[in-house]
Amino acid sequence: MKTIAYLGPPGTFSHEAAVTWRRRLEPEREKEVEELLACPELPGVVDAVKNHRAMAGILPVENSIEGAVNLTLDLLLEEMELQIIGEVILPINHCLLSQADDINAVREVWSHPQALAQCRRYLAAVLPWAKIKAVTSTAEAAGEALKRPDLAAIASSFAASLYRLPILAQDIQDYSGNKTRFWVVGREAPSLTGPYKTSLVVAAPANRPGTLYTILKDFAEAGINLTRIESRPTKKELGEYLFFIDCEGRCDEAPLNEVLAGLKSRTVLLRILGTYALG
Repeated sequence: MKTIAYLGPPGTFSHEAAVTWRRRLEPEREKEVEELLACPELPGVVDAVKNHRAMAGILPVENSIEGAVNLTLDLLLEEMELQIIGEVILPINHCLLSQADDINAVREVWSHPQALAQCRRYLAAVLPWAKIKAVTSTAEAAGEALKRPDLAAIASSFAASLYRLPILAQDIQDYSGNKTRFWVVGREAPSLTGPYKTSLVVAAPANRPGTLYTILKDFAEAGINLTRIESRPTKKELGEYLFFIDCEGRCDEAPLNEVLAGLKSRTVLLRILGTYALG
């Protein structure tokens, strides 16, 4: 039970986020964490927490370049037993890892499709001759780079340290400021100091003009800052949407609790996904 589940294999950005979360916990809580559990798929991360094989799970929810991770939104909506207990925002700095003597000796570059896409310009300019191959994770690519000196992986410096691979080039992503936000899910939030954020999902009773405005205006009038809003289809009828909202404040304190109480009568769904310290 005293584990943190993440999307594996070891060396992924999710693994690094799990390590970051463990370090953030209170000293007495950190001692309870005996290991990290790599899961092959995101549903497996949720399942590990739900079935008490882990006390918390790390789920990527959005990337500053690629946008929302829709599977994570769907998993949290479906899973009623768990809540968001924290978040980790991780800078995504891609590196070129290889045992090759220099870049000119690299013949193939492997990585996750998103990592390859985020380094497209660099690859075209610096390694135009290299064969590009998409694999299931940056960590898998790093593992393969251990086997062949002519193969390079795009992965993190965290993975380079874990797999003991030399870094041929750092920060090769096309856009600076690339970050991924992870939700930490569990049953009980740790005692961390604020400020706080609340994540919720709402659905309006009908698809008509002003529907979204009727939901959002109360937040504005109460002076509550919305830090993110994402729409997802209800999967019932074309044109019907759920709205995932992140806002500042605790759901059990004013003014947010008053806004949420007022929304209950004007929505067909209002569910608090979690209130958590930003750390």
